[in-house]
Amino acid sequence: MAEPESTVINTNVKQKDPSKALVIAVTTRAIFNLEEEHKLYLEKGKVEYTRYQQANQDKPLPPGTAFAFIQAVQYVNEKILESNPAERDLFDILVLSNNSPESGVRIINSAKHYGLEISKFCFVSDEDSTQYLKSHGVKLFLSADRTDVCNALRRGVSAALVFQQEVQAPSTPLRVVFDGDAVLFSDETDQIFQEQGLEGAVQYERAMESVPMGEGPLKAFAMHLGKMRKKFSQEESPIRTYLVTARSGRDMGIRAIKTLREWGLAIDEAFFMDGAPKGPILAQIQPHIFFDDGLHNIQGAQNVGVPSAWVP
Repeated sequence: MAEPESTVINTNVKQKDPSKALVIAVTTRAIFNLEEEHKLYLEKGKVEYTRYQQANQDKPLPPGTAFAFIQAVQYVNEKILESNPAERDLFDILVLSNNSPESGVRIINSAKHYGLEISKFCFVSDEDSTQYLKSHGVKLFLSADRTDVCNALRRGVSAALVFQQEVQAPSTPLRVVFDGDAVLFSDETDQIFQEQGLEGAVQYERAMESVPMGEGPLKAFAMHLGKMRKKFSQEESPIRTYLVTARSGRDMGIRAIKTLREWGLAIDEAFFMDGAPKGPILAQIQPHIFFDDGLHNIQGAQNVGVPSAWVP
């Protein structure tokens, strides 16, 4: 496979071992707010965009939706290395960008300005940059481009679409919220619900109670996160994970809990919302990122200032 057009290794940070690390790839528009620049690109074209980025290369870009998440991930690395300096099971962040290396200087300078621990900057000229995810061992891909996300999911990489929004940077520890069906779990029950309604879905769940659910698109990422969390006692863990699902606890919660137990995935807190809006509970949790397959839930999260990522 051809290498990306240009990969810049960030010599300011210690490089991770990609075979051991939890590699997260973010696009520039997921980590920084590039909405104005993107508009310029769409309206005036690549040459004008590149000229603008070069002229402003020393002006740091404002933080984007995934920025606080990347900062919190960095905090987890610090805590892991404090308890074991030889540990190689760390987060590894790389930026995947359709910028040319010339216009990418501003991206690199912005990351340095904020002290972000990004190992590599990959500047790819191909239309489909997701073909490079597997070769870098990426376990989670965050992008502001829907086509990118769909391509990554098709390639078997956990991926989600980030919407640009004003984000209040929450404090540490790293808090990650997962929806259940079609995110952590497969969408089998969702499909029954579409075909047979709530009553049919409840009956199906009762019949299947002791059969673990299939894997959803973010299971692999959640499992690796869970493995890292196990390095710490619950009180001292720099990672907290949550399940916030539309399922009702009484009728459909048992199978979800049994599935997590079967997988060996410990979740700090689980909320069975029984169809109620998720916004208020998310406002309480203040996660660094919330993954859901329902756009109405994403909207509800955005309304309370929670960084959200849609799993299509």
